[in-house]
Amino acid sequence: MTAAHALGAPAGSRARSTGEGLWRPASGCGPDCLPAPAAPDVSWPRRAGRLLGVLGMLLAGAGLAALLPLLPAGRGRAASRGWARWTLRTLGVRLLLRGRVPRGRALLVANHVSWLDILAVLAVSPVRMVAKREVRSWPLVGALAAAAGTVFVDRSRPRDLPATVARVAGALRSGRSVAVFPEGTTWCGAASDCRPSRGFRPAMFEAAVAAGAPVVPLRIGYRYAGDPSTLPAFLGAETLVASVRRVLAARGLTVSVTVSAALHPAEGADRRALARIAEAAVHPGARLVGDAT
Repeated sequence: MTAAHALGAPAGSRARSTGEGLWRPASGCGPDCLPAPAAPDVSWPRRAGRLLGVLGMLLAGAGLAALLPLLPAGRGRAASRGWARWTLRTLGVRLLLRGRVPRGRALLVANHVSWLDILAVLAVSPVRMVAKREVRSWPLVGALAAAAGTVFVDRSRPRDLPATVARVAGALRSGRSVAVFPEGTTWCGAASDCRPSRGFRPAMFEAAVAAGAPVVPLRIGYRYAGDPSTLPAFLGAETLVASVRRVLAARGLTVSVTVSAALHPAEGADRRALARIAEAAVHPGARLVGDAT
């Protein structure tokens, strides 16, 4: 499975139509954005141990997926958060949280760098995720995602967008928090010239406006041996196996989640303006890019 298949359009690709561009945004990131290949920091027995541990966490996740519908809501959310945190630890990734996610319902919006982003978000807040429909068919992960109430998006049917926004709004009205990556695709997080061309897509912000729910911007960043790094990035035609191997071989990998102040949209607020404000909070000082549906 490649980054293109798992998380969106391949970096550097161009949408073939307006509808496809809506659902399959592209960034300009490619292999050159990744660090140069290097010798593993971790010995092969340690890497093997991490891999076995992750497989064990996936199996535990399958069991959790079966139990979640039976658990009280509070315990289920705590179990999901604990599973994500332990999975990060098993991968050798340290989690650093700056700020506090509100306890009440909210639409969490974050930049998108890696498959690790999903674990990082779940580790700080037991939310419902918005994900591609294809994730539903992934072994074990798909079952856990479905049991956790993930809102699956069919990117081959752009006309389904209003219904998807309505489902997210319904989840917010029910008191659940929902997380979305409004850039719509992964990018390295470092080179500004390869950011997704349209920036934060405003469609899902309409769900927060309709439900009267706050929007909480999250900034996700990675450090390797103390320095900012693109090592965990999952880009373009790279396979998931290659990305996972790079993470398993790294020592001193940290993911930070920085929580910005919640935005409280007024009734009838402009979703595009809300998206731009949230984007500025996630990428402070960066030039905002474009606008889209």
